[in-house]
Amino acid sequence: MHLKIALLQLLPGDSLEKQLQIGKAACEKAKAMEADIALFPEMWSDGYVIPQDENAVMDLSIDAGHAFIEEFGRLASELQMAIGITFLEKHVPKPLNSVILFDRNGKKILHYSKVHTCAFDLEKMLSPGSDFFVADLDIGRGTVKVGAMICFDREFPESARILMLKGAEVILTPNACPMEINRLSALRTRAYENMIAIATCNYPEGQPDCNGHSTVFDGIAWLRDEPGTRDMCILEAPGEEGIYIADIDLDLLRKYRANEVMGDSYRHPEKYGSLVSRRRAEPGTEKGRDNF
Repeated sequence: MHLKIALLQLLPGDSLEKQLQIGKAACEKAKAMEADIALFPEMWSDGYVIPQDENAVMDLSIDAGHAFIEEFGRLASELQMAIGITFLEKHVPKPLNSVILFDRNGKKILHYSKVHTCAFDLEKMLSPGSDFFVADLDIGRGTVKVGAMICFDREFPESARILMLKGAEVILTPNACPMEINRLSALRTRAYENMIAIATCNYPEGQPDCNGHSTVFDGIAWLRDEPGTRDMCILEAPGEEGIYIADIDLDLLRKYRANEVMGDSYRHPEKYGSLVSRRRAEPGTEKGRDNF
């Protein structure tokens, strides 16, 4: 079984109505390209705008049941294609950075909010999510287990590791930042160490602080009947706006996961107690980008 993921590397509009118009048109194109899933970049509802005023950011946020979100559920059913729609979610005390995945029947099967918010920057105006979730996605030809992480989540090995332990085969990763060698290497590593496919959708060049280069790493580092290693990157988009399709061979991934040594095969969780102990900064230590 193969899974085709469309990464909607799009420039946003200037209103919720425009985001809906652009997004629906892109989903229709993705379906014409035979995609099973269409994935938006991070916080598509407002183009990753985060006002630094409590009232303004709350006014910009929308409920998970808002007509904007429900329209993508209706569209998923109409197109018979899963859609991962991202948005600034209304929440108290602060909004959330969220993604909802609708299956091909328009059913909401996954609702995830970014756990590792960039609290050192604009996202100090947001609340972090509470957990990582995995759902069974029916694509018509079979079922695939999917999870989600969002942008900065990828920098923490625990994000993808927890999703793998919960059974995820594919991680959908909305994004909004420059995808350079170190961030791309982090995604490659998360895919390698967990034997998991990771599909990341970024905004293109022209969006502030973004540069395209959406990627899919399929998590298969080598094949037993072939010499050497293989490149797990099956798609890296250019910087330009566009809809980019990757084809993940799930049968091959499942065979690889059943026979290879990464992931959960040789872990020693009884020795990892310090991982769940909160690290405390030393007195006088500055907190910022360099501390993460």
